[in-house]
Amino acid sequence: MTLLSVAVEGLATDVRLPDGDGPFPAVLIRTPYDRRQHHAELHGWARRGFAALVQDVRGRHASPGQWRPYENEAADGAATARWIRRQRWSDGRLVAVGASYAAHCALALALDAPEDARPDAVIAAVPALGTAETAREPSGVERLAARAGWWAAHGDRRDSDEEALAKALAADPGLLTHLPLSDLPARLGRNLPSWTGLWRPRERDRLRARAAHAGMPLLAVGGHHDHFAEDTVTLWRRWGGPSARLLMGPWGHGLVAEPGPDAEPPHRVNLGELYACWARLALAGELGHGRGGAVALGGSPLWAPAGLEGEPYRPHVRLLHGSSFTADPERPMLSGELAVPTERTPDRCLLVTPPLPRPLDVVGPAEVRLRATADTPCADWFARLVAITPDGVAERLAVGAVRRADPPARAAELAVGLGPLARRLPAGTRLRLEIAGHHFPAHARNPHTGDDPVTATRLLASRREVDPGRVALRLPALRTRPTPTDPEQEILR
Repeated sequence: MTLLSVAVEGLATDVRLPDGDGPFPAVLIRTPYDRRQHHAELHGWARRGFAALVQDVRGRHASPGQWRPYENEAADGAATARWIRRQRWSDGRLVAVGASYAAHCALALALDAPEDARPDAVIAAVPALGTAETAREPSGVERLAARAGWWAAHGDRRDSDEEALAKALAADPGLLTHLPLSDLPARLGRNLPSWTGLWRPRERDRLRARAAHAGMPLLAVGGHHDHFAEDTVTLWRRWGGPSARLLMGPWGHGLVAEPGPDAEPPHRVNLGELYACWARLALAGELGHGRGGAVALGGSPLWAPAGLEGEPYRPHVRLLHGSSFTADPERPMLSGELAVPTERTPDRCLLVTPPLPRPLDVVGPAEVRLRATADTPCADWFARLVAITPDGVAERLAVGAVRRADPPARAAELAVGLGPLARRLPAGTRLRLEIAGHHFPAHARNPHTGDDPVTATRLLASRREVDPGRVALRLPALRTRPTPTDPEQEILR
């Protein structure tokens, strides 16, 4: 197998060709994370009969130009796709493949490029759909830690330093508490002119809206512990191409390389082999029409058909304490800490369910509804759902957030989505529901002054009241155990 290094429209590109004379179908990966990290992946594709290409996006690593995240990928991808189809070793068929930002590149090529440059199939894993989708929750709440980590590692630089934020936090554990957050680059000792621009209001859902007009098959792959899980599922649901397949496992952003605590041995899927088999069928037009796929039930060995959802189940929730609590941004609820502090004024409303009398399979979107009051005109409301195992171990299941601007001291009806769940909860599990005003540092602290959390320099505490009789937890529970599903068969159907 031959490895070639070429410049395609000036962008550094490595090409791995299979043995034989060809021509071959091609696979294109466009990445900001250093094309050399994908050489083993190229080898795997070429071994399976595909011409495999990986390209540094504009302004990153060996590619010249200025690095502007999410701005040039459709045009640069289109130029590369046209170049591929002109090569003697290409049979004209092309699959766009990528994970995280590289998935955005694949989707931009599929949905934004001119018709003649679009790929014939797309594999999008843990997709970072765009600036607005990655920077904020749908309600507008800022995703601080993940964006600070990504921008410290990759923003406004040609290379990457994956440990940049970790090293800065080791030197200053309070790094993300300093105000204003817009000054973070100075505290990192880095010139990051794009950091403040990250938080400007932008159009959301552009790619997802265009997905309805897609003309090629899609394989969407995600993890239930990934912060882009809901985007992955929504992309699959909206895809208008002839075939859409979804694979969701109990994984984090690194997929099978980052299994969650509820992952079981049957969830260790060989993604490389599955991708290649799916791509061959997609290019041959041999995939069935419509949506399909498989979703793993964490905490069990089972896979269920994608799209299966349980019926509403409303477990009784009992107040433990904190129907009146203080959301103090100086002492916020910590996103990485599941222990509940008891020695101070409550910082959250804490509710709990009785132990489950029997195992419960939860599949689909969960939601919390409540009636609550804040004494500040702007307030964030976080709902965190935690499973307490029969052995007393706490495990986070889901977190949701909404931002509200209600008249102070006026009760409001709130609905907080918790995103998609796919989990078997064993008998004896108790569910703990926490209602809080912050979830830091995963999310920026609302200052309660009405100022932008990114530029605010002053913080106020916010008094909260929750009506415990008006808190409802809605879980999508299956009435019967799902029939075991083979994920490979569902994806390749």
